[in-house]
Amino acid sequence: MKYALLADIHSNLEALTAVLEDIERRGSIEELWVLGDIVGYGPDPSECIKLLRSRKHIAVSGNHDVFCSGKMDARYLLNPEAATACLWTERVLSAEDIEYLKNLPEIVERDDFMLVHGSPRDPLWEYVMSLSVALINFDYFRSKYCLVGHSHMPLVFKLGEDGHCINLPLSESVGVVLGKHKMIINPGGVGQPRDGDPRASYAIYDSEAKVIRLHRVPYDIKLTQQKMVKRNLPVRLISRLEKGL
Repeated sequence: MKYALLADIHSNLEALTAVLEDIERRGSIEELWVLGDIVGYGPDPSECIKLLRSRKHIAVSGNHDVFCSGKMDARYLLNPEAATACLWTERVLSAEDIEYLKNLPEIVERDDFMLVHGSPRDPLWEYVMSLSVALINFDYFRSKYCLVGHSHMPLVFKLGEDGHCINLPLSESVGVVLGKHKMIINPGGVGQPRDGDPRASYAIYDSEAKVIRLHRVPYDIKLTQQKMVKRNLPVRLISRLEKGL
């Protein structure tokens, strides 16, 4: 069985469409595993939800999903540009969209994996971007592996036999072999990558080969930006897409 790992779609229909087309070209995928922040930032929240719901998938809630569905007040966001985008998103979502987002769980367990948006310790808010934070979080899940999003960066942390945490490479040329050691794995961002590569990022898990491989997909960034301009979304959110930052 193969599973596609998607995180941080952020209402970017062009990126999501390109990723789904790339997945289909690569052959049979059993299910999409979506690691939160389906909406927020981008111009097409309802369209992304509709497209995602047309596919077999499981999903967890991200912090933007919580704000955009009205479960929490977006005005409490520290980032005013993110708050502006969330408030706009909440206004344009349908009642059905909001109900879908509100019902997303914070944690899903599937086979050897825990799925969360932020971290096992704090599923909505904590970023797992450093060895020290990753090491603490290994104590917060019982499964062998944990899949996270939130940072918009492809990352892998592995807990060694000696109790130390190390980084492993995750790129298009270097896959990750899953073994006996616990790992925390981030497939990067579909709709708003932040690792300096503007192409959409996702991964495929092959349960027979026990390997996770990263894939990068170009998409029509200019079209997404044009839509954001028409919707009066913040300029910085528009410009960052072409830089992958």
